[in-house]
Amino acid sequence: MLILKILLFILGTVFSTFGYLIYFRKKYSLVNSFNLDVVYKRKDSSYAKKLGLIEFVLGLVLIVLAIVLTIIC
Repeated sequence: MLILKILLFILGTVFSTFGYLIYFRKKYSLVNSFNLDVVYKRKDSSYAKKLGLIEFVLGLVLIVLAIVLTIIC
């Protein structure tokens, strides 16, 4: 159970960090091949913002889940 808590916390931290950098700091280069997709007009900045927000929220959910599991168990 301890490994699960640690893994959830680490994954949550990584996801929320990348989501923060993409959504708030607008570092769209963290999205795979985003620069090429913009050049070929397949994707735009709204796609990257959505992806960053999803990663940020998922990271926060995983961190909260790790904290709840730590309190309960």
